[in-house]
Amino acid sequence: MAYTTIPKSTDYFNTVTYTGNGSVGTALTTGTFQPDFTWIKNRGTVENHVLIDAIRGASFNIASNLNRAETNVSDKVSAFTSTGVTLGSSAETNENSQPLVAWNWKANGSGSANTDGSINSTVSVNTTSGFSIVKYDGTQATATVGHGLGIAPKMIFFKNVDIADEWLAGANAGSVNFTQYAYLNISNAFSGNGVAFFNNTNPTSSVFSLGNSANINKSGGAIMAYCFADVQGFSKIGHYVGNQSTDGPFIYTGFKPAFILSKKIDGASDWYIFDSKREGYNPDNDTLLPNQVTVESTTDYIDILSNGYKVRTADGDLNTNGGNYVYMAFASEPLVSTNGIPATAR
Repeated sequence: MAYTTIPKSTDYFNTVTYTGNGSVGTALTTGTFQPDFTWIKNRGTVENHVLIDAIRGASFNIASNLNRAETNVSDKVSAFTSTGVTLGSSAETNENSQPLVAWNWKANGSGSANTDGSINSTVSVNTTSGFSIVKYDGTQATATVGHGLGIAPKMIFFKNVDIADEWLAGANAGSVNFTQYAYLNISNAFSGNGVAFFNNTNPTSSVFSLGNSANINKSGGAIMAYCFADVQGFSKIGHYVGNQSTDGPFIYTGFKPAFILSKKIDGASDWYIFDSKREGYNPDNDTLLPNQVTVESTTDYIDILSNGYKVRTADGDLNTNGGNYVYMAFASEPLVSTNGIPATAR
């Protein structure tokens, strides 16, 4: 049976749905911890995604669907609190009467210095949950950067926050590794040229590697990296092969998923986010697209189960016959917790 050192997943990751009110200074409780990385999307109207972290500060936001540099405005989010964030009046984070969602990860506050790589970094890390936020200044030369996890991350998202340039995504699962790359903000397939971005090198337990691309290593540029590792019973970065049937693949995670991010590897496709709070029952697991401004889709694509999820569509973005897909999932509860109680299906 699966086991975990994290019996309560919501101590480290939580999804919160809420209705905006348009008022400056609105307190949004996202859980029992300060959310050191928060990702917000307006579900009801066409608005950008908003991503903030505790290293840069709550008012410094970037958008997963755009290549723009960060903006420093308080009308989206103005502060982190011990149990959430303080919202502004922007429609992107607090449109009156509209449904919104916030996905929240715990790291370790504003971070500390890390000298493990050839480039020094600032790292906010939670080694228990396998998540770190990394900030470093690029050199435009082959280099390594410390991530602080103590285990190798299997998915990393990079953004140069100083300039308009694409988000980079790297993953190591199944048919994909860090000899390939994709963009989070557009729908291209994972492609070669890992030398320019990741020096064709998978991350180690202490560092990730950089090529000389400006996307992730521009000389003097401030670069953010969001690093995720596997933690049994809590998080899983993996791979599956599609069959183009509504009786699609079952993906075993070892826990009941609270959040799923999925992307086709070997063909152009959108990125997909599912979570267990929006609708909150099978088969109504609504979809948001990190690379799009679109509103939430109510098309039914997956079932969330006690030990993974089941693909219920023949849509090529999620289930082409023989197609390869990468996913990242976080738990709402483990299959079997430290108390010996098994999870149930929805």
